[in-house]
Amino acid sequence: MSSKTPQAIRGTQDIFGAEAESFAFVVETFERVRKLYRFRRVEMPVFEKTEVFSRAIGETTDVVSKEMYSFEDRGGDSLTLRPEFTAGIARAYLSNGWQQHAPVKLATHGPLFRYERPQKGRYRQFHQLDAEIIGAAEPQADVELLAMADQLIRELGIEGVTLHLNTLGDADSREAWRAALIDYFRAVKDELSEESQERLEKNPLRILDSKDRRDKRFVADAPKIDKFLSDEARAFFAAVTSGLDAAGVKWARAESLVRGLDYYRHTAFEFIPDEGSEAASRLGSQSTILGGGRYDGLMESLGGPATPAVGWAAGIERLAMLVGERGEQVADVIVVVENDGMTGDATTAIGKLRDAGFTAEMLATGSPRKRFDKASKMGAKSLVSFVSADSVRVRGERQSEIEALLA
Repeated sequence: MSSKTPQAIRGTQDIFGAEAESFAFVVETFERVRKLYRFRRVEMPVFEKTEVFSRAIGETTDVVSKEMYSFEDRGGDSLTLRPEFTAGIARAYLSNGWQQHAPVKLATHGPLFRYERPQKGRYRQFHQLDAEIIGAAEPQADVELLAMADQLIRELGIEGVTLHLNTLGDADSREAWRAALIDYFRAVKDELSEESQERLEKNPLRILDSKDRRDKRFVADAPKIDKFLSDEARAFFAAVTSGLDAAGVKWARAESLVRGLDYYRHTAFEFIPDEGSEAASRLGSQSTILGGGRYDGLMESLGGPATPAVGWAAGIERLAMLVGERGEQVADVIVVVENDGMTGDATTAIGKLRDAGFTAEMLATGSPRKRFDKASKMGAKSLVSFVSADSVRVRGERQSEIEALLA
């Protein structure tokens, strides 16, 4: 390869072969499952006005301050390649009047962009599945969304994964918990990591999520949300957990699982590989494969009315790693042209086969004498050989059905 040949940009990937088949399998399975749950497909712009993300995600977050790909267009507007789906979907819900359809169940998938250090299963252009229910305040919406996620993971054949579940309470519960966390962590501030010291006053919930060993030893004894839950918040979480039990979704309580942004309420969740499982060994330390929560306060940050909503996202690359390599599709039929004079007839025949739902490929290049041997090694379920006008041979599965189609 010439030194002048352009290389792929760091943090991007060219997906081909077995990896592409695994990727496609994840997307196809998601499309099938979202239809079972009657989620409506949406397609969103790849870029939005920068303020959509800065207002929705928060100016002080790492995503907005460090990771977004933002640029000024020729009209002088600041635009940003989407780093996540939810903010753009919320903007669309408000700007297109989708409130008339509320509650609305939406699903999409596609590329997202974040400037961060590339690592195993994480890229600067990456791909996610996304599912949202907007305009539904009832805990049953959380249950349905989680049941859908659980079914998706099962239908992908991924084992050894558990739903980790927590409640962040309603606004009053969360505020009381936040104040107690500030008091608790202030007493040990000098022993916390530098990052957690910065978060202490602004966002103490994020300290609970810290991976730093200096912080972890204090997290176990930190105040728990349950002590601060209002009766309404307690009843909401009880309805979610009993609904999951009724739906047959296994879950584990995770009291330190949080969402740092203020608009998150009630349910927060992550599907995480079990320690020692094959899924954990494949993903390494980047363990969450699907996560989300209820974000009842988001619409207000974009200038809309208070609107209940809950959603999740999952990385397609990570799910594809867990699915493992999937061989490329074996053809139902290979049509072999052993006589170049029969190419037209073979072309007509392969069209009939495809119209009837057979996956089919034609072999009409190279030495005519060697084509049949080559086709035999390609592993198709059936072979159709065009030797002459009087000699069209069919071998393999569904022989009589193929002969009838080509008669």
